[in-house]
Amino acid sequence: MSAVATQDREEAALQRALAALESVVLGKPRQLRLCLACLLARGHLLIEDVPGVGKTTLAHALAQVLGLAWQRVQFTSDLLPADIIGVSIFDRATQQFKFRQGPIFTQLLLADEVNRASPRTQSALLEAMEERQVSVDLTTYRLAEPFFVVATQNPHEQLGTFALPESQLDRFLMRVTLGYPDAAHERELLRTGDRRDLIPGLEPALGPEAVIRAQHVVRATHVSEPLLDYAQRLIARTRDRSDLKLGLSPRAGQGLIRCAQAWARLAGRSAVLPEDVQAVLPAVVAHRLERREADGYGPPGSAARADVAEELIRMVPVPL
Repeated sequence: MSAVATQDREEAALQRALAALESVVLGKPRQLRLCLACLLARGHLLIEDVPGVGKTTLAHALAQVLGLAWQRVQFTSDLLPADIIGVSIFDRATQQFKFRQGPIFTQLLLADEVNRASPRTQSALLEAMEERQVSVDLTTYRLAEPFFVVATQNPHEQLGTFALPESQLDRFLMRVTLGYPDAAHERELLRTGDRRDLIPGLEPALGPEAVIRAQHVVRATHVSEPLLDYAQRLIARTRDRSDLKLGLSPRAGQGLIRCAQAWARLAGRSAVLPEDVQAVLPAVVAHRLERREADGYGPPGSAARADVAEELIRMVPVPL
């Protein structure tokens, strides 16, 4: 099969994946495209919203259409790091400790209500998300490829939640919110019932090898020098603003470029446009930027700070 035919087939598979997601999560095409772009950019995804709007349903649907092995962990206040990573158990037959792998040893880990676990337990994800490995008892274990963390969290104002530390937030490439459905789609939900019942019937559009190939294609998407200048000016602007506690890190800048590449590929293009950067910018930067308390804004992840990205788009000129 020719390279062009292979590319056409893989682009068709991505469109099937999007269509399958849209059949389960109604009326949110932009958010679904962002989620898929995040995973194609080899990033981890944080879905934040109030209970009952479909966060966990979306995460289950992503796992199904991507065709990946996955595990779900319900994060609670009494969850321990060993419940995620695994534990060493003494084997009397061999008189040695044997490591029993935890649910993190999978291709897609669904961390449900991640901010209901203590900071100590949340920190168990740090090494895995950044280096795709875990270290236990002086031994390092590589994780599967591909490896994604898809986490859901409730707003920090709700009871029983712990704010994610900045180091944890920065490891999520994107934060996406779903919001309430519009009237027409809510009527459809009332008429048809629980959309989770549709997930087992979804045909996987991709698979582990196809996902990895798509990630390589995304990384090869052309980014011009003027486009890099534009991204760099956006990043620099966050570091110059006195109303922000911290500017964007180099890791955030790299993630912005990867997400823009993935967005371009999902649109069937082989080069990134400024519109691609603008499309993904809010989801990439909103959870990383925090206004100073004097400005009256909430802690990291607050939906009220999403307007910072819109301000950046307005203030930084697009390259000609």
